[in-house]
Amino acid sequence: MGRVSQAQARENRQRIVDTASRLFREQGTHVSVADLMKAAGLTHGGFYKQFASKEALIDEATTHAFGELAERRTVERGLRTGQGAARQAFIDAYLSVEHRDNAADGCPVAGLAVDMARGSGDRGAHRVYAEGVSDFAEWLGADDGDGISRLCTMIGALVLARATKGSPLSEEILASARAALTVGE
Repeated sequence: MGRVSQAQARENRQRIVDTASRLFREQGTHVSVADLMKAAGLTHGGFYKQFASKEALIDEATTHAFGELAERRTVERGLRTGQGAARQAFIDAYLSVEHRDNAADGCPVAGLAVDMARGSGDRGAHRVYAEGVSDFAEWLGADDGDGISRLCTMIGALVLARATKGSPLSEEILASARAALTVGE
């Protein structure tokens, strides 16, 4: 079998990171390397040509997921005039049934919280996670400094709504959190 070009190797690496970022948010970091590589459409053996360890991939996938979150906030800011309007639109989308039902493309704060809590605090992923949480809270509280409480309400509501999915309580949780976080009308 022939060697892959450097461009193909970069593309494969990015595919692995993208796939891992989605799977880790959806299923947790316990996903096996074999399952991850299968989902990426690549061979298991190719993993170790790209990454020194699964922990190295977790670090990179976590960074990637928080980059996506920051990009969404930036795009939302560009679509709306006024920080408050952008923030409210983001909160409404965050606390939606669509976001609840799509953990793979969803927020890394909610999707990775349990894994980060169980992992070692000295890993790169844990540092990226903590910085991402801090940045997200700062963005949410830009006008009044109340970002931590908004973030806690949003994350708690999303996690509980996902845990109670299929019951009327799930949508009630989302609606209640949206109402609690409504920016002055």
